[in-house]
Amino acid sequence: MRVVFFLLDTLFFFLVAATLVRAWMNQLRIHMSAQPGQFVIAITDWLVQPVRRVLPRGLAQSRVDWGSLMAALLLAIAYGGLWLTLATMGSSADVSTAAMILAIPTLAFKLLVRTVLQGLMVLLLVYAILSWLQPHAPVLGTLDRLCSPLLRPVRRIVPTVGGIDLSVLVLIILLQVALMVLG
Repeated sequence: MRVVFFLLDTLFFFLVAATLVRAWMNQLRIHMSAQPGQFVIAITDWLVQPVRRVLPRGLAQSRVDWGSLMAALLLAIAYGGLWLTLATMGSSADVSTAAMILAIPTLAFKLLVRTVLQGLMVLLLVYAILSWLQPHAPVLGTLDRLCSPLLRPVRRIVPTVGGIDLSVLVLIILLQVALMVLG
């Protein structure tokens, strides 16, 4: 069963992360032809487009990409339902309907928060490694636009040390602490 839960966690992590990256790129007005835009559109369009069609006109035309955010929420709720179903399937314990109804949003919320924290860590790691090893990589401009709003406040507090910007490291440590608190 651990393998099934691992695969379920991995699948939903990538789908939720892709919808959140799509929403973040749209919020920052990053053109989706740049990577990772093409990738996230390719794996999220099947859900985001139908969600956008059912949103009220005011939300659909908002600056915030509510379609992608609602798709992430729907995926997280589906994850919670599937996870709970699989967890109780082999169990002989009698689980009440009320407990199940409360557990699904809790699992969904934890998945969303964990995905945001881990996704930011991955983005920051890729950004840092590329900026050191391939400073002229085409994707680095997009990664810079995605990471800069998060790094700006940290850069105001953490000075460069010997010409090295430690803000990425500090933010990764803070995200790791947040993951520990969540866990």
